[in-house]
Amino acid sequence: MDLPANLRLILAHKQKTSGRLRFLRLPHGTLAFMPLPPLSDLIEDAAPPQVVPHPAVFLKAAENTLGLPAGSLVHEPEFQATVDTPDGPVAVHLASFTTLDPPFDEAAALGGRFVAITEATGSTPAEMNLLRYAYEVLLG
Repeated sequence: MDLPANLRLILAHKQKTSGRLRFLRLPHGTLAFMPLPPLSDLIEDAAPPQVVPHPAVFLKAAENTLGLPAGSLVHEPEFQATVDTPDGPVAVHLASFTTLDPPFDEAAALGGRFVAITEATGSTPAEMNLLRYAYEVLLG
């Protein structure tokens, strides 16, 4: 199952014992599973789209892509963002891993790794703004 072209995910892991927050960074960046086009920009205070796919659909697709069992990701409903791209608006959602530790091996199989927000250097401005927003939602 593939994600729609107008949808991206930020995948995060918050360590339950220490509160350490890390984001999945794939070879193209921190948005799963394809990068935003050049010239993309976060729309501040965007109204949510009228029709939004149920979170179970994109969480299942992400779990399948990563090779994780069902229930390994949970949707974070407090986070909802829209990015303006040359191809039209793209919805960005946040999901957290439910595992005690990040799934390092599954990330590595896709060429990815888990990074702190301070290690996300080289990300586009739109990605950095999205990560800051996700950080605020997950850590307050």
